[in-house]
Amino acid sequence: IWRADLDALLDTLTPLKAQLSERLWLAPSCSLLHSPVDLDQEDRLDDELKSWLSFAKQKLDELAVLGGALDGDDGVQPALQAQRQAVAARGQSRRIHDPAVGERMAASGQVSRDRLSPFAERIGKQQAALKLPAYPTTTIGSFPQTKEIRAARRDWKAGKLDDSGYTELMKQEITRAVRYQEQVDLDVLVHGEAERNDMVEYFGELLEGFAFTRFGWVQSYGSRCVKPPVIFGDIARSKPMTVDWITYAQSLTPKPVKGMLTGPITMLEWSFVRDDQPRSETCTQIALAIRDEVRDLEVAGIRIIQVDEPAMREGLPLRRSEWDDYLHWAIQCFRLTVSGVTDRTQIHTHMCYADFNDIISSIGDLDADVISIEASRSDMKLLGAFGEYHYPNEIGPGVYDIHSPRIVSAEEMKELLIKAAETLSPEQIWVNPDCGLKTRKWDEVKPSLKHMVEAANQLRAAPPAAKPTEPATA
Repeated sequence: IWRADLDALLDTLTPLKAQLSERLWLAPSCSLLHSPVDLDQEDRLDDELKSWLSFAKQKLDELAVLGGALDGDDGVQPALQAQRQAVAARGQSRRIHDPAVGERMAASGQVSRDRLSPFAERIGKQQAALKLPAYPTTTIGSFPQTKEIRAARRDWKAGKLDDSGYTELMKQEITRAVRYQEQVDLDVLVHGEAERNDMVEYFGELLEGFAFTRFGWVQSYGSRCVKPPVIFGDIARSKPMTVDWITYAQSLTPKPVKGMLTGPITMLEWSFVRDDQPRSETCTQIALAIRDEVRDLEVAGIRIIQVDEPAMREGLPLRRSEWDDYLHWAIQCFRLTVSGVTDRTQIHTHMCYADFNDIISSIGDLDADVISIEASRSDMKLLGAFGEYHYPNEIGPGVYDIHSPRIVSAEEMKELLIKAAETLSPEQIWVNPDCGLKTRKWDEVKPSLKHMVEAANQLRAAPPAAKPTEPATA
């Protein structure tokens, strides 16, 4: 989405023009399907930021300028000069570089990416503190975003509802979610994320270095469209972003409530990212900001913190030769985010539906205490990679597909958990839906979670046979 350096492109194209003459064609490097349509429509971005951007319509204008310059058309010189000035101004803008972030980045290499103790040691401390039963039940994080929630957010953003009124309505929704989870007897609760518009946008609005378009919609998959944030400068957190909401939820119940955060890799992958520094540096800046939130949650008494990374696998470069480099810095960013807590604090992460076989060792290197994955649609076959790898940490394989309105029976979920126990040790297994429940309706969620808890209770009463111990190899 950034303005092109047309002079640099002309340096490449001019000798090609001399060689190919009229046989030279100019086109974007790929479809403009995933670029916003028209920057001219953006009436909420300030002029300086807009001068750095180029959407689909503007990219076609850039192509026309390049073509004119190659043909010797003097009429494109004003446009070329304007482009030079915009590119130069962006590079010199004080909005992009934060000295405090620069200092912290320079020192970040000295910050440990390791937890205080290995998983085998810290899991005992977590179990002693949390006192969870076998097959602990939880959800991924979000609960239904009802029309009332969306209306309250719309009125708040429009100024029709003040901050205190909005906060009170969100607290009512959090209370509703907590009380229902207590009623159904889930073991680890969530606050439901009523206050969040989107798992990336919510945090981007509270971090420095992010901007948001009004009409920058792009196709995500199928007919679904998203409006990604724009990362234009250094990332920093000025104040806690989730602590008040999570601690309010925790104050309502003696059961543990998970702190819910979006991880640095997903924040990066689901945004339009600045192109004036390596993506790994931007991801590290986000990791440092989220690390502060993790530590504040722990200080506030939250003992389970989930850092979601659904975009980790989709961030893999197209070229296989570049995978190792990406996976190295992505793993380091996740570990940087979560390594500042004590052994007693349990770190969860969540990943969406994917084939994990070719990155399973990298998932192991994340060293999350608990990972939840979408597994029901594969009939638990996705767990095969974890079994072959002898994954040592705990796993929540999703037991029902939240993308469908179908209410799954307790018996079906129990059968899936029995299949999971054929690959994993029962001590490893958590019980949860495939993904968040944001898009579902309460009349679908309530019976589904009730059945999920029933399935877990049935397994506690009659555990499946233990996974056979593999014979030692010579």
